[in-house]
Amino acid sequence: MAPEQRSKRGAADHAGTTPDGQAPWEDIEVTVPTDRDHASVVALVECALVELTHEAVGAVFISRQVGRSTRTQYVAGDDVGEQFQKRHFDDRLGWHETTIPRRTVRDELITQLTRPAEQADEEAASEPDTFVVKPVRELRTP
Repeated sequence: MAPEQRSKRGAADHAGTTPDGQAPWEDIEVTVPTDRDHASVVALVECALVELTHEAVGAVFISRQVGRSTRTQYVAGDDVGEQFQKRHFDDRLGWHETTIPRRTVRDELITQLTRPAEQADEEAASEPDTFVVKPVRELRTP
């Protein structure tokens, strides 16, 4: 690698962006069901959790079923990434907020992202379920 490429990459890493100026978390988006293997999903979730604890971003999982949708948001708390605020919205029941440990967030996201295609087909809606990381200021709240 040429020295100028190394210094550009180092500066980008230090600034929290990729060489093209994009923040690392901007690429974290998945539709469900996904063709990723389990190890890849776990790595994606771990990456998302790191970004949540280091940036002002939240993870959002949107589930769409016929006649119903739910939105679950995860935002890191002040406890050095060990506690997360979970905001769950169901268009029938409204908003519910709770605080949960990092391990629970990890397990929930892995479960949601590894849901089998057969189950997704049974709950089919017009759009697939999605998982995305976005700035906290862009998250919907009650």
